[in-house]
Amino acid sequence: MNPILIDFPNQFTTDRLLIRMPLPGDGKVVYEGFLASINELKQWLPFAQHEQSEQSIEANLREAHSKFIQREDLRLLIFDKETKQFIGSSGLHNPDWRIPKFEIGYWIDTRFSGRGYMTEAIQGIANFAFSELKARRLEIRCDTLNAKSKSIAERLSFTLEGILRNDDISADGSRLRDTFIFSKIK
Repeated sequence: MNPILIDFPNQFTTDRLLIRMPLPGDGKVVYEGFLASINELKQWLPFAQHEQSEQSIEANLREAHSKFIQREDLRLLIFDKETKQFIGSSGLHNPDWRIPKFEIGYWIDTRFSGRGYMTEAIQGIANFAFSELKARRLEIRCDTLNAKSKSIAERLSFTLEGILRNDDISADGSRLRDTFIFSKIK
């Protein structure tokens, strides 16, 4: 089946969160979250190595919106359900619809870190993937030095399948890095 024909909701909620696809106009709040979190994001994410503007983030989110509709990549934005404040970004990336399987990626606005929001979001996204998308496999890949990302995978009972040695380049491009691969299967 052509993935563009697969119907599923473009948003869902958890106890505290609204999780939805990016929409035109989201650039401002995501840009503000990016700026507030730049020091933490630079450690792990290549896109944080380059200067961003509200306009470049808005353009990126509009591309993500299009890719969501095309079922090529399912970026998700995370908001506080009551206050509507932007909390972070996640998604179901690198889809293989034949299985189906997805890789979950995420970053949080540092101002909301340490409150369990990202753990709640990733649990919600995993539940969504298994129930709505009929996923058979989910992966979380992270740098072996990224203790916060690793702890989310462990808290949510993802299984560490292995470590890929010299698998990636550090976010700043200065050295080779190892990657944890965690999975959850249905």
